[in-house]
Amino acid sequence: MCKLFIKADSTLWKSSTRSLRIDGMVTSVRLENYFWSTLEAIARRDQLNIPQMLTRLYHESIDAEHDLGNFTSFLRVCCMRYLALQLAGQIPSNTNIPIRTLDADSILASEVQKHH
Repeated sequence: MCKLFIKADSTLWKSSTRSLRIDGMVTSVRLENYFWSTLEAIARRDQLNIPQMLTRLYHESIDAEHDLGNFTSFLRVCCMRYLALQLAGQIPSNTNIPIRTLDADSILASEVQKHH
């Protein structure tokens, strides 16, 4: 079992830092390369670059009154949710279908039903 993880390309878990500007403030985000590549895949679906998508996620999270004390952890969870929802068939594997066109309310409701 462990060989699948241990023998994987080690660059996947190396971290890199990217700087971006949100509301005029420069901030740095440090993530493992695997998460950066997943965020890039998510952003590409909606014709966004990473800074645009992270800014949008940040603003929408604030609008939803979420505490983003650990934005980096939030981004990691976003990546894992994206991959899990894709695996479950809730997000189409066809990357030409933008995330913004999906019925988020239906996806969230079906998740609630699965956990009850």
